Amino acid sequence: MPKALKGGKGAAEKKVIHPYSRKAAYIAREVIKQEKKVKLKHDKSLRLNAVGEKLLWFQSQLDPAKEEYTKQDACEIIERYLHRFDTELDQIELANGIKGRQGRLHGSRENVIKQTVERERALYEGNGFEIPDIINCKHLKTFRDWNGNLKKLPNIKMRKVSPKEAGSAQKEAQPEGLSEELGEDALLGDSEEESLDDEDL
Repeated sequence: MPKALKGGKGAAEKKVIHPYSRKAAYIAREVIKQEKKVKLKHDKSLRLNAVGEKLLWFQSQLDPAKEEYTKQDACEIIERYLHRFDTELDQIELANGIKGRQGRLHGSRENVIKQTVERERALYEGNGFEIPDIINCKHLKTFRDWNGNLKKLPNIKMRKVSPKEAGSAQKEAQPEGLSEELGEDALLGDSEEESLDDEDL
């Protein structure tokens, strides 16, 4: 007579896991780990999309005839970037300016725009606003050739630009004749003082 199958009918059915067992805790940990992975992946894709949109905007502002950009040029482009929502804000103001309308339309969108612009302005005037490196000719060429593929984002070199940098670059670019004239004036002033001292004697 053949032996009966071990476990019989119950082996075919799935064994119920006790909620406080080690196996249940292990399964719960695995589920949490998977959820974290999915969330990180989603956050990364959102961040990459935001960076991609920003870079595409900067790429659209490049002058095809211009082969070199200064720090001052970069600052001007950033200023345009910080004012990119102006038309949308004007439209929201117009919609809310209609007589007889109660409450504010698109209030949440308006708040998001204002907070975004404030944060970007603080970055720009603080440590600097990160943009594609258009000041370096080699990096500018790579950026011009970029086709919008997010996988190729690491190839684009970024650079922080602040208005302080542009101001110091302008001072450096001042004509040397001005500083020489100032030096001569200072020397003339010293010689006049010396002649006055001689007259006193």
